[in-house]
Amino acid sequence: MNRRTFLQTTALATAATAARALAQNSPPPTAPAKGVTWPIGCLNRPWVNPDAGWTQETALDGIRAAGYRLTGLLTPFKGEPFIGTEATPEYLAALNVKIAARGLRANMGAIRLPNPLTVPEGIKSVRRQIDNAKMLDLEFLLTFGVNQAVDYENYYRIMADAAAYGQERGLKLVLKPHGGGSGAAEEIIRCLAQVKHPNFKIWYDAGNIIYYTGKDPVEQLKPIAEHVTGFCAKDCDKPKGEVFLEFGTGKVDFAAVFGELKRAGFHGPVMVECCAKPPGATAEVITAAARKNREYLEHLFAAL
Repeated sequence: MNRRTFLQTTALATAATAARALAQNSPPPTAPAKGVTWPIGCLNRPWVNPDAGWTQETALDGIRAAGYRLTGLLTPFKGEPFIGTEATPEYLAALNVKIAARGLRANMGAIRLPNPLTVPEGIKSVRRQIDNAKMLDLEFLLTFGVNQAVDYENYYRIMADAAAYGQERGLKLVLKPHGGGSGAAEEIIRCLAQVKHPNFKIWYDAGNIIYYTGKDPVEQLKPIAEHVTGFCAKDCDKPKGEVFLEFGTGKVDFAAVFGELKRAGFHGPVMVECCAKPPGATAEVITAAARKNREYLEHLFAAL
């Protein structure tokens, strides 16, 4: 062995020995942090009961009593348009007072589309609703998509305008799976591709995936998880089945769904949309059921 070869061999052996020693003395890889702190809120839908005469005040009182501090405006009560086109500045100011008086904050309002769905009227209507949402200082605007294929193209054009208009006003436009053109991953991906705007994201709803399509919510989430910025939480027992359930009693594997979202870097919010609602239940019974679903999520999030 000549001198050059000897020196090269010695250097390689020394490096290998150092690498082995470093590996032996290195701490084990850090495991992902356990638990998440995603905000948990409650939508008003559980308290919507025209036969009982309950009002938005009933819902807000129940949401507060169930331990939430975050709410959303999903299902209008009679005389409560929320961010609808018929809402007046006076109404919106009074609604703000009702919410704040209970120590709550509203983060979301649902957009309603005109029927028939034409582009000029759709844009005009949605822009008005965006302006109303801005008066309530909301963060998210929720759209459900459309059911009829004949409306798809008009819907994409209206949402492209809404995404841009909302972004200018600091509001985030999000799509909730709801059958038809937003049924599951394939349809949702098509919506994202057609709208083509960075201010158009997803609020996932695992219960709706089962209810409208019968597909696996975990598998349907995987291709779109990176686009999910919020979550409507409901369980479901079967296609076209019951959604007013205690979490964990239906077919939604919440641990698997939220585990997938954690891996994708999701950070909330998670809004309880439904809870157990027995026939003839009082508002107090609904409130207790909403509290139970909150506690279910808190325990699950601590273990993720």
